[in-house]
Amino acid sequence: MKIFGNWPASPWRRSLLAALAGALPMLAFPAPSLWWFAYVALVPWILLARAAPTGRRAAYDGWCGGLGFMLAVHHWLLPELHVFTVVIAGLLGALWAPWGWLVRRFLAGTPSPGRAAAALVVLPSGWLAVELVRSWQGLGGPWGMLGASQWQVAPALRLASVGGVWLVSFLVVAVNVAVAVLVSVRASRVPAVAGLVATAALTSAVWVWAPRPHVDGRVRMAVVQPGVVDGVDSPGKRFDLEERLTRRLAGRHVDLVVWGESSVGYDLARRPDLARRIAALSRETGADVLVNVDARRSDQPGIYKSSVLVGPNGPTGERYDKMRLVPFGEYVPARSVLGWATSVGKAAGEDRRRGTAQVVMDVGHGLRVGPMVCFETAFPDMSRHLAEDGAGVLLAQSSTSTFQHSWAPEQHATLGALRAAETGRPMVHATLTGVSAVYGPGGQRIGSWLGTDASTAAVYDVPTAHGTTVYVRFGDWPVYGALLVLLATCAAEGVRALRPRRNAPARLVPPARTGRGSPARPGR
Repeated sequence: MKIFGNWPASPWRRSLLAALAGALPMLAFPAPSLWWFAYVALVPWILLARAAPTGRRAAYDGWCGGLGFMLAVHHWLLPELHVFTVVIAGLLGALWAPWGWLVRRFLAGTPSPGRAAAALVVLPSGWLAVELVRSWQGLGGPWGMLGASQWQVAPALRLASVGGVWLVSFLVVAVNVAVAVLVSVRASRVPAVAGLVATAALTSAVWVWAPRPHVDGRVRMAVVQPGVVDGVDSPGKRFDLEERLTRRLAGRHVDLVVWGESSVGYDLARRPDLARRIAALSRETGADVLVNVDARRSDQPGIYKSSVLVGPNGPTGERYDKMRLVPFGEYVPARSVLGWATSVGKAAGEDRRRGTAQVVMDVGHGLRVGPMVCFETAFPDMSRHLAEDGAGVLLAQSSTSTFQHSWAPEQHATLGALRAAETGRPMVHATLTGVSAVYGPGGQRIGSWLGTDASTAAVYDVPTAHGTTVYVRFGDWPVYGALLVLLATCAAEGVRALRPRRNAPARLVPPARTGRGSPARPGR
């Protein structure tokens, strides 16, 4: 078996090559952040699958590449989940098996210009279908969506305001397919070039036509990031440090103070002394304080992670309970079957409870905010619904302290740029240990990041905006379009499979033979 040129490879070697090719897009994400690499990162994987000798082998190439991709974007989980990380990557990688088959179906051999042109639509649609399925919270959520690698590219952020991160992913894959055709199929270079021109034209049209957020004011948001606090009674020490840092904000005329995820390790109803201390901070700073309580509740069974708003007179009653929990980190899916994960890694010993609805909070000063907790910022639908419900500022309270020395904190912080651009609302990403970041309503960075080595309280002048983006109004329309394309492709493949049977010539009855073994002749 041959893959490229005269280079032979065993099935195992080919599988390894596919896994390595699938891992390449990780370099487009932070920390390497080679955003431009995303537009060619899939080319080796595509060339490998198109050269597969059979459709089944192409599906294996898709599976192995998907395993490599999922392992690369989740590699920072290895110290916590160990071998289970590989198991999860292998299961999710299977989602790319049909995509590998589609690559071979449309690009194998010397595809006609029409087939190559179809590939520019079908293959990105197949990729979006994979991203849609794996975006389900039960499968881990949409961490590492390809379009999210373009968080600092202004034209890509404008595309996100029209079709969300989905549209960005679609066009990034389309460019990769066009480049793969250009370098491998001389006869189909015209549709490949046409695809690149069409992508550039669409991006330019969106840049000119898509409505921009109308900035109508500014709010002063303060982020309190205490940094890593370890040792005995770390929740108490962390609270004391957050209290000291917040006091520095007195006289800064802030509109809201935001603490990170799990910033309070005690239920405030059971610890009224802590509630009084936070209320005193609210009076000193002249602003409400949004804390995040990670504790067993006094009024309901179980442990919740909750955004709780505290004003000058104590908790205001505004509360949001985290809805989408981190698999294995905050609960173990099908614990009766997968509970063994707690013995090989640091999976959750007890499942946390889920909230039931998103909340928009009135924090005074005419400001309404929509809180999210941790990796909920990876879900485009959550920020979109908050914008629909009237949130003027999106907030994320996060903690990536477990993965402090990995690429996870930076990658997590960049998701805020996409959510801001999609909704036309500024986004504040406040963490315990970094990276904290703030983005304007167009997805542009506001001020400096607070890195993983920072322990401080920072104030940001955040522009606010009104108006509705196309994405907020019409939702995930690129996904629906991609599913329609795949449905049409399946129908066409079904017709193609049936056509030879319908058009097959009728079976001729063999001529009768005489007693001597010679064919009988008419009239004889």
